[in-house]
Amino acid sequence: MAGRAAMLVNLGTVVVTVLTLASFVEGFGVNWGNIASHPLNPDIVVRMLKENKINKVKLFDADSWTMNALAGSGMEVMVGIPNNLLETLADDYGNAKDWVKENITAYMRKDGVNIKYVAVGNEPFLSAYNGSYLKTTFPALKNIHRALKEAGHTDVMKATIPQNAEVYQSANDKPSEGDFRSDVKQIMLDIVKFFHDNDLPFTVNIYPFLSLYLNQHFPVEYAFFDGNGQTIPDNGKNYDNVFDANYDTLVYALNKAGIKDMKIIVGEVGWPTDGHKYATPKLAEKFYAGLMKRLAKDVGTPLRPEKLEVYLFGLLDEDMKSILPGPFERHWGIFRYDGTPKFMLDFTGQGRKIVPVAAKGVQYLDKQWCVVNKDTINLDEVGPDLDYACYHGDCTAMLYGSTCSNLDKIQNISYAFNMFFQIQGQDVRACDFRGSAMITKNNASVGSCLFPIQIVSGSDDFRISFVFGRFIVAGLILLGLVTAI
Repeated sequence: MAGRAAMLVNLGTVVVTVLTLASFVEGFGVNWGNIASHPLNPDIVVRMLKENKINKVKLFDADSWTMNALAGSGMEVMVGIPNNLLETLADDYGNAKDWVKENITAYMRKDGVNIKYVAVGNEPFLSAYNGSYLKTTFPALKNIHRALKEAGHTDVMKATIPQNAEVYQSANDKPSEGDFRSDVKQIMLDIVKFFHDNDLPFTVNIYPFLSLYLNQHFPVEYAFFDGNGQTIPDNGKNYDNVFDANYDTLVYALNKAGIKDMKIIVGEVGWPTDGHKYATPKLAEKFYAGLMKRLAKDVGTPLRPEKLEVYLFGLLDEDMKSILPGPFERHWGIFRYDGTPKFMLDFTGQGRKIVPVAAKGVQYLDKQWCVVNKDTINLDEVGPDLDYACYHGDCTAMLYGSTCSNLDKIQNISYAFNMFFQIQGQDVRACDFRGSAMITKNNASVGSCLFPIQIVSGSDDFRISFVFGRFIVAGLILLGLVTAI
């Protein structure tokens, strides 16, 4: 499987040939996250980005391995600062200066990294954070901006704060009623004034999928760009999709703050492919096809008919992301964990039935799987082992409506065992489970349910310890993983 050619990709029952792509859509990039047990080598990822003509990436930190891989690539980069650093950066300007020196200035050399933005925090005002970052985000932003300015970088890059669209709302779901959320309104007004005074962009993350996920009565077609859903009139403008309505709700909120010309960047927008009945490759393909066509036309939104700047979320699946927001969190990638494309996507926005170029040079672990040993397993006692495997692995594809939700009891257990085994780098000790499991050379995949083989990764020293005993995981019980089988 290592280094397999990407010129022919089988997507379901359709075999399509990758075409030479031209006239790519400008103004879009991708989010490149690394919360994975076996992240792809950054050099491989950068080569894949280049071959897909993607020239903008958004990072969630300033990992030196990734930054060095981007050096000399010419790609525009948004470098992220994690929320856990906000307090340190807010409390001491010297810390902000040091951060800029080590993570920005160090790469501003000939053939260095083309850093265009610095993202201070990531969705810090989410209501789920209970105000944890309300007092530190703005001071951290001001210190980082000051440090960038003193270092002479603000002519080529801008600081910003990626906010979730939750920071604004509309009383009647119409954009014209848009305003900042009452509990963060004052701090948001202070921030946007600072943005305006210093020519900084407003960055917002918009997720039509979450509108569908969080509201069972949400009209499905309104999440897409086909114009097949209802049309909502508002102040002489018509809205036939939630992305436009959401974006313009922000525009109205900014207008009410007295700011009418601020640049807006969509920091994240995308569609997951597993972990929920609406999280499928088919719907992801539909969403991205509509989005790319929209970007190619440069039509913007009803209130702002201009070129949009967006970052697709995300580039790769991340099997170690928290699933508290939902099991789909680990399946946002356009590509699988190994850089294999999941669905057809034409980056030119022309809607052609082509697939992205897969990652090349990927090496895999041995072709072996960990499955149930039917001769030794005691199904009445396997519950704790299953919980343990899912807690330290990734069983989100087993949930209702997901790709592996139709497995029988033995197949469910085998799937969980194998995910743990693969995440542990196929360590033989990770395929024991008190004698209930065994290693096989026979592909354990069942129909469209893939039992993956992990890749060889430069981070293979990272392992989740599994020597501290077994325990019942309340979160998995709540999700119904164990009781379902």
